[in-house]
Amino acid sequence: MQVNDEDAEIIAAAREGFMEEASDMLRQFEQALLTLENTPDDTEMLNAAFRAAHTIKGTAGLFGFTHVVSFTHGVESVMDDLRSGSLPLSADLFAVLLACRDQMEKLMDEVVSGQASDAVAERGRELTEALLRLRGQALPEAPGASDASPAAPPAELLPTSPSTCWHITLRFGPDALRNGLDPLAFIRYLRNLGDLQAVHTWTDPVPELAHLDPESCHLGFDIALATERGHDDIAAVFEFAEDDCDIHILAPDTERQVYLTLGDQLGLHDEGLQRWLQVLDQQGCAVHERHEHPADEAAELSAASIDPVPVAEDVLEPLPVERRTPVADRRVNDQGRRAGDAKFIRVRADKLDKLIDLIGELVIASSGAQLAAHQERSPLVTEATQRIHDLVQEARDGALGLRMVPIGETFSRFQRVVRDVSKNLGKDVDLQITGADTELDKSMVETIADPLMHLVRNSLDHGIESASERLEQGKSAKGQLALHAYHESGTIVIEVSDDGRGLNRERILTKAIERGLVSPEQTLSDAEVHQLICHPGFSTAEQVTDISGRGVGMDVVKRNIEALRGQMLLASEAGRGTTTQIRLPLTLAIIDGFLCEVGDVHYVVPLEMVVECIETPSEYRRAPEASTGYFDLRGETLPYLDLARHFGVKPQANSRRSLLLVRAGIGTIGLIVDKLAGEHQTVIKPLGAMFSQVRGLAGSTILGSGDVALILDVPALVNQCVHQSHLVRSHADGTHHRH
Repeated sequence: MQVNDEDAEIIAAAREGFMEEASDMLRQFEQALLTLENTPDDTEMLNAAFRAAHTIKGTAGLFGFTHVVSFTHGVESVMDDLRSGSLPLSADLFAVLLACRDQMEKLMDEVVSGQASDAVAERGRELTEALLRLRGQALPEAPGASDASPAAPPAELLPTSPSTCWHITLRFGPDALRNGLDPLAFIRYLRNLGDLQAVHTWTDPVPELAHLDPESCHLGFDIALATERGHDDIAAVFEFAEDDCDIHILAPDTERQVYLTLGDQLGLHDEGLQRWLQVLDQQGCAVHERHEHPADEAAELSAASIDPVPVAEDVLEPLPVERRTPVADRRVNDQGRRAGDAKFIRVRADKLDKLIDLIGELVIASSGAQLAAHQERSPLVTEATQRIHDLVQEARDGALGLRMVPIGETFSRFQRVVRDVSKNLGKDVDLQITGADTELDKSMVETIADPLMHLVRNSLDHGIESASERLEQGKSAKGQLALHAYHESGTIVIEVSDDGRGLNRERILTKAIERGLVSPEQTLSDAEVHQLICHPGFSTAEQVTDISGRGVGMDVVKRNIEALRGQMLLASEAGRGTTTQIRLPLTLAIIDGFLCEVGDVHYVVPLEMVVECIETPSEYRRAPEASTGYFDLRGETLPYLDLARHFGVKPQANSRRSLLLVRAGIGTIGLIVDKLAGEHQTVIKPLGAMFSQVRGLAGSTILGSGDVALILDVPALVNQCVHQSHLVRSHADGTHHRH
C-alpha cells in the first residue's frame, strides 16, 4: 500500500512538473507568435514557436493526454509548414494560432480538473478545421457522433491505412527508470503515428531476482510500426529519451545487409543474432533471405563486420549510425546546459515562507538582545550584539531576495492583451516595455496583475484615440502604451502611460459636483481632481463598453494597491496622455520602520513614508485640544492629526511632543506624537480581531522588549485627515455643501 502511495506521489509530482513546463511552453509559444507578427522574417521566433508546440505535444504524449496531443499535433504541422515555406504568414494565420494557444491552455485545464467540456471539444474541432483550411485541406466528413469526442484525432492527421512498415530497435539504458522515463509510454505514443503492428520485448539482460535492482532498466524492444510518417517524425517521439536509450529506426525498404550490420552493433552473434533475425522476420522485415547453412550466414555477418567497404557504406548512409553523431553532440550540449541549470533549484513557496518567518523571529530576537545589551551597559556585549544585528540584517536581505522575481513575466502577458483589445477597438497601438528585470516580491507580482490589467484596458479604451482622431490632432496614427518598472528609494515603481487624450479635468469636476463629492466652491489641484476618478462608481465614460467604462475599475485598482501597502498616483495632461504610477514596498514581510510613542502605545510608520521630524508647530500649541488642524510649513499649508486624540490614547505627561511629517499619494500631513524612537526593523504581523476594524492601522509587530507596536496605515490616515480638514475649512468658511 505504501508503494502505491509513493508511486501516486511520484506520478502526481511528474504531472505537476508537466503542467508547469506546459505553462512555460504556452507562454513561449504566444510570445514567439506575437514577436513574429511584428517581425515576420525572424526565423528564430518561428523555430521557437515550433519547439514550444512540439515540446507540449511530446510531453503530453508521455502522460497519455491524447486530447492535448491530437490537437497540438495540428498546430505543430502548421508551424512545420511555415518553417518549410510552404505556408505563408498572414493575419488570419496568427489569429488562428493564437486561438489555438488558448485552446491548448483549456485542454491543460481539463487535464488538471479531470473534467472535459463539450464547448472546449467543439472549439477544438472548429480550430482544427481552420488549421486544415490554412493548409489548403478539408476536414473529412465526421464519421459519426460517437467519433466526435475530443480524444479522436483528425483523420488527416493520423493515417488510417498505412502502407509502409518501419522497424524500431530500442535498448533502454540502466538509468532510464531513475530518470523518470516510462518505456511503455513511448511505445504507446507511437500509436499516434500509425498502426503498431508488433512489439517484441527482450528480457534477456534482466538479472536473477537476487541481483535485480528494481530501479534499473534492462529492457529492449523491437517494434514494427506501419505509418506514412517519415524518419524525423518517428525520431521525434524519442527526443526526450535520447540520453537514456539506444535507438535505431530503419525504413521499410531497408536491405538485409543493414540489419546484419545493426545486429553486429548491438553485439549480437550466433544464437542471439539468429533469434533476433527470427523476430524481425516475424515482424515482416526484409531479413528472410536464408542461407542453407547457418555457417554461411555467420561468415557473411563476419565479413560485414570486419570489412565496411562494400556497398555497406552507401547503404549505411541513412542509418542511425550517421544520425547518432549529432545526437551525441546534442548530449554534450545538453550536459553543458544541465551544468548551467544546476545553478538553479526549485524550492516550494511554503518553505520560503517558513524561512522568512524564522528570519522575522531572528530580527525580533536580535532587537531584544540589543536592548538587553544596552541595559547592561557592557561594551563587549553591545559590540557582540551589534555584530549579530548586522549579520541578521544581511540574512534578512538575502532571505527576502529569495522571494523576489522579475516583473517581466507579468508585463509580457500584456502584449497579447494589447494586441487583442486594440484590434477589437480598431486601433493601432504599440506596447513598449522597459524595466522587465525589476524584481519584487512574488506574492505582489501575482496580486498586481489584475490592477495592471484594469489600467491597460482603460488606456486602450478611453485613453488612446482612434487613428483618425489622432491624425486630426497631429499625432501619429499609432498610439503608444508603455509599461515601465524601476526601483526608487527602497520602493518599486510601476508606471502605465499612454499618449492618448488625457483626463478631462472639467468633466471630472462636473461629475464630482453632481455626485456631491466636492462642492462647487472648492479649489482643487489637478492631482486632487484626478484622484476623484478613484471613487467607487465614478465614471466619465459616455458609453459603456465590454472593455471598460462601468465605473467599477479605478476604485478597485486603488484598493488593491493600497492593500499591498502601495500608493497610486495619477498624472495627466489634456491631449498629451496619462501616466498612472504605482509605488509598492519591496516586500510584504519585513520593512524598515520608524518607531514612535503616543501615551503607552508604540506605533511604527513605514520609513519610506517619513519625510521629516520637527517640533510641534505654533498652530497646534495654540489649540492643543483639537485633534486636527492646519499648520504652516515653510510657506505651505498642511493638515496635522493628533494621534493621541485620534486613537483615544492618553498622552504622556510632561512629554515634549513632536510632529512627524509623512507622505502618502498626493497628500502630506503631520502626525503629532509624544516621543520619537528612531528607525526599527519591523516584522509585520497581522492584526488581531479586536483591531481589525480600526481605521488607520495596517498591522502589528513585536519589539525587542516583547511589547507590541501597531503599524500605522498612513494612506488611510492621510485621506481621513485631508477629508476632515476640508470639512473643517468649509465649515469655517461657511461654504460647507450639504449633500
